[in-house]
Amino acid sequence: MTENPVSKSMDTNDADKKEVGQKSPFAGCAILIVALAVMLFLVGFSVFALFRQFSEIAKFTGEEPQGITIVSLEDREPDLNRLAAKLEEFRLAVRDGKSAVLEMDAEEMNLAIAAYEPFKDLRGTLQVLEISSENIRFAISFQLNGKPRMSKEGEEGMMSSDPRYLNGTMVAAPGLLQKEVILQLSDIEVTDAKVPKEFVQQMSPYRIAERYLGSEGIGTTMAGLTSVSLAEGIVRFEKKEGIVPQDMITKEQVDDGSMKVFKFFGIAASIFLVFVGIVLFVSLRLKKSR
Repeated sequence: MTENPVSKSMDTNDADKKEVGQKSPFAGCAILIVALAVMLFLVGFSVFALFRQFSEIAKFTGEEPQGITIVSLEDREPDLNRLAAKLEEFRLAVRDGKSAVLEMDAEEMNLAIAAYEPFKDLRGTLQVLEISSENIRFAISFQLNGKPRMSKEGEEGMMSSDPRYLNGTMVAAPGLLQKEVILQLSDIEVTDAKVPKEFVQQMSPYRIAERYLGSEGIGTTMAGLTSVSLAEGIVRFEKKEGIVPQDMITKEQVDDGSMKVFKFFGIAASIFLVFVGIVLFVSLRLKKSR
């Protein structure tokens, strides 16, 4: 009796469909398992890293801010007039594209912070202590976010935190970046503790003048600067006629601290994915052998 070709073809197709039907669900589940595993790993690892970071920050920060001296303006009218004339002369020269140099010592910088409204956010958080040919030393009391916790009665939202304060001395050198005066940090000194190098690198460059970008006065004057340098006891802001302002640090230097964090997460995620891949490969081999 001759075998029916049509029947044989139908049997073959049914077998193929059955085989595909048996394999597809597992393949779909495997993809779903990998996706869920990666998501849970990234969420869990992020939470772990976040809380570990807060725990490390707590080692060199305090629960209360330290008192940062604000210069008294009482009986300082002659000094204020000299400072105002000095700043205005430099501003006009920069505006007109002429060469000019502005030199300020620690006393003048602290007087400007106390006297001028644009610097009000710096009062009580930063004071110039000393200027050398290599760096500037600032007394600082910066507020940082503390470890997350559930909100207490009267607080808004589900989550809140108690602030921490970075009280100490910041050591930095000024520079220019994209029409902005920045501080390149070399160290942060605190009492009875050591600030990790990674934390200092993460804060640098410290964009102390970011708030003034694009504004009239300080913002437009910053945009015209061609260099910022240090000499013994003074900070020198300079505008050279005919010179186009250039960045004193590169974009790579700015992104260096942030990139280290992303590299760390990337390596951890890659190791985890390799582990998941090995587990799935072994599972598939065992299923096939059975």
